[in-house]
Parts: sequence; C-alpha cells; structure tokens
Amino acid sequence: MLNHIDLSRADLNLLVLFAAVLEEGHVGRAAERLNLSASAVSHGLGRLRRLLNDPLFLRTPKGVVPTARATDLAEPVADILARIRHIVSTAAPFDPATSTRRFIIGAPDGTSAVFLLRLLDHVRRAAPDIDIGVRQILPPQGGQTERAWEPALADLEARAMDIAILPLDEIPVRFLARTLYEEEFVIAMRAGHPFARRATLDRFCAMRHLVVSLTGDGHGFVDAVLAKQGLSRRVALTVPNFMIALAVIADTDLIAALPRRFVAMHAKRFGVVSTKAPLPLPSFRIRAITPGVAMMDAGLAWLFDTLKEVVEAGGTARRKRRR
Repeated sequence: MLNHIDLSRADLNLLVLFAAVLEEGHVGRAAERLNLSASAVSHGLGRLRRLLNDPLFLRTPKGVVPTARATDLAEPVADILARIRHIVSTAAPFDPATSTRRFIIGAPDGTSAVFLLRLLDHVRRAAPDIDIGVRQILPPQGGQTERAWEPALADLEARAMDIAILPLDEIPVRFLARTLYEEEFVIAMRAGHPFARRATLDRFCAMRHLVVSLTGDGHGFVDAVLAKQGLSRRVALTVPNFMIALAVIADTDLIAALPRRFVAMHAKRFGVVSTKAPLPLPSFRIRAITPGVAMMDAGLAWLFDTLKEVVEAGGTARRKRRR
C-alpha cells in the first residue's frame, strides 16, 4: 500500500485514524473515539490524503463517505492493524483489568439483546476500560440456510469484527465455534390478541404476519416449514430487526415468530405475549464463532470465554427464579 519512499514518513497512527473515520462515518465521532480533537483528525486525514494521493473521504451533511479508493483500502488496512495488534498483544500479557482495547461483536439483535446487558455488567466490573461494539447482522437473503451467513464469516476473516454469534451448525475448519445456548421460536403478539386464545394452524395461516428481514424479503424459515405441508401465510410487513418487530406487534394485530429467549426478556415492557407455534419449527444452536488463528490473541480468547460465562450465568439465574 505504501511505497519505499513513503514508508520513511508514514505514521501508523494514520491507519488507526483511517479505520476509525471509516467505521464511524463522521470526523467528530472518530475524534471522540480516539480521544483527539476534530482538527487533529482532519489534519491527520490531510497527511494521509497526500500520502495516498486520494481524497479518501467526501463530506456530506451527515458526516463523510469513503471514496472508491478508501473502500478498497478498508480490508488491507484492517488486516494490517489486526496483525500489529496481535504482535503487540503477544509482547505483553493481556490483563482485562488494565486493557483499553475495543472489541466488535456481530449478532442479530434478537441474540445480542439476550446477552449484552450481562456482558456489559461483567466488563464494567472486570475490565472497566475495555469498550464493546455490537454490529447487527442478519442473512442478506431470506431463509436460514448455512450459506446465508457466509458474509458474516467473511467479515470475521477480514477482521471487521472479532466474534460473530450465529445460528450455524456447520462451519469451515478454519473457524472455532462454541455453543452459547439453544434457541427456538415462539409466536409473539400483542396482549389480548385473539390468536392467543386459539392458536391453531389454520388460524396461524390466516393471520397477517411480520417477518424480520434485512433486505425486505418476506420469505423465511417459517414459510419453508409451511410449504412442506402445502400451506402458506401472508407476510404483511417486514422490518430490519427484532426490537422494531416487538414495538410494531405491540400496537397492531400482526403476529411474528421471534426467538423465545429474546421474547422472554423483553416482551413485558412492550406489552407483548407469546405462545407455542402450532407447527414444528426448527430449533437453533446459537454459537460464538471466530477465526481459529485469532484465538492466539489472549484478549480475544478472554472475550470468547467471557461470553460463555455470562450466558451460562444468565441461564442459571432464570432456572433459580422458576423454582
């Protein structure tokens, strides 16, 4: 990326700055994240533009957008920084109590909403200077096929995120996976909805449905199950995440198939209830996934173990409350 002459005046901090501006899409927010002034970030971008002979970022009313050159540089810069972080992490033992690292976790919000508060509480106590970023990831196409999550695996390898939490059973051998919990889907609806009183399959098919879909594609795994029985349903609305789904069904007659743990944790404050599905829906293993080579990073290994611990602790707490 840099020629021999440029290396003599290159500053590694410029790549850190580039990555921050690219991720935040805003000079001010990047400056806050890096504990710099906005003018310092702008000055650094100026140096980087001259070094790479490209504007890199174009200003808009809402922030900045990357040029084609900056987009092309995103992956190699992320790889360079990941390799350097690994070198630095192996030079000194990782100590969560003093570390100032930032980790990125990717997951559907129906999954991250299950573990996030417990993870933040643990990090606040055990690693107060570690920051967490959460990315919403959903299949870019309808359904829940194994291939639908390939873009998330590609992002892991590109170091765009550190850990992905996905309903994947089969993963390439170059990745490490650990099951966090088993998940099944229930049918959620507003309190007082007539479907809750008589949740038959015929009535299920006759209802107006909401589906969580990143792209707006209304065909999901429920439709695949219905099709095997020669049945179908009307998907009246798609929304891009599970929290919006809860808010919408709370004030409409729409019903939705949503993750059981997610509904159990968050339905009460929306006035939403749930019932068992009147058809045999598949269950899913929710697994934390990361590249195997990345586990040489003691910090990432700590986060990987911590996720498992906080999820298991949450499950134990729920079982005690039910007794």
